[in-house]
Amino acid sequence: MNERQRLMISKLLDSSWFGVLNTSKWAKITKCSTDTALRDISDLVEKNILEKDSSSGGRSTNYKIKCKGR
Repeated sequence: MNERQRLMISKLLDSSWFGVLNTSKWAKITKCSTDTALRDISDLVEKNILEKDSSSGGRSTNYKIKCKGR
């Protein structure tokens, strides 16, 4: 995992995290482009750390941590 991914996983595991995660929010928090954010997120989806929210899609795809609470 890269530093941006570690930062975001830490934030997602924090009990004070509120709202949804999407590429725009990832890019803003980690100060990277949305393309880089999508690559980071896709990598974590492939590693079964994040999963797509089934109620969203396209540009408004939301993600959530897969192993939260374990």
